[in-house]
Amino acid sequence: MKYLITIVGPTAIGKTSLSIKLANYYKCEIVSCDSRQFFKEMAIGTAVPNPEELASAPHHFIQNKSIFDNYTVGDFEKEALAKIEELFKKNDYVVLVGGSGLYVDAILKGFDDFPAIDSAVREKVNSNYENEGIEFLQQQLETLDPVYFQKITSENPETLQNPQRMMRFVEVCLGTGKPYSSFLNQKKNNRNFTPIIIGLEADREIIYNRINQRVDIMINDGLLEEAKALYPHKDLNALQTVGYRELFCYFDGEFTLPFAIEEIKKNTRRFSKRQLTWFKRKENTQWFDYLADQNKIISHINKQIHNS
Repeated sequence: MKYLITIVGPTAIGKTSLSIKLANYYKCEIVSCDSRQFFKEMAIGTAVPNPEELASAPHHFIQNKSIFDNYTVGDFEKEALAKIEELFKKNDYVVLVGGSGLYVDAILKGFDDFPAIDSAVREKVNSNYENEGIEFLQQQLETLDPVYFQKITSENPETLQNPQRMMRFVEVCLGTGKPYSSFLNQKKNNRNFTPIIIGLEADREIIYNRINQRVDIMINDGLLEEAKALYPHKDLNALQTVGYRELFCYFDGEFTLPFAIEEIKKNTRRFSKRQLTWFKRKENTQWFDYLADQNKIISHINKQIHNS
């Protein structure tokens, strides 16, 4: 039996520390599924584990891509599953850690199959985005698939600002003549491992204070300079994320620096709230307070292994 020990929870809750503790205890390796930490140009603003943490246990999918790479969640699913299968050949355990719910789901249960889309449809959708903007795609999706539009509006609203994903939703609707949502949850993908899911949580005020402190540390560590170096590429999909968008607005003269920093904190707090909403829906997750004795968490995992 192979076990994928999965650690989820909101940003700044302590997932990295716990993942290293578990990797050392089970003498295994860590697969990151934080979609912001894939990109090597974005170290400070994505809270990549520091050199000491990275040296404490073998990590995979940390700063392994460039912002110039077209890297999708489907690409990650294929690459990560191949890596996990490789790691299972030498150990019965792998630790999966990250706050990107969509990427966690990609590994635990996979994605639905979609028909191939004619390239002419894809080109038309891309052209519409370039000429009309993302608002046009939003209106199209609301018309073509109102059910899915309402779902992401309420559960994951930042998706509405993601051009790559919005174009994908619309091209599937136009290319098949069916709503995007009709292709979801069609079949179960088989996995050759047993997931043991651990969630970390804290009172909202504690989470928010930790986020505020982390943003201040990022600014002190040079986030402003990192964002300035990336500013010429601000329209890339990888950079449409909290911590960079706000500073790009500062460079554009739309925000003052203090206001931009407060916006980073506010938007990160909102993001953490959505993370918790996503992960709380996940069945079979055992939640622990972020200050819980890590040995208590190990005892729970060992009990799950023994009973499986």
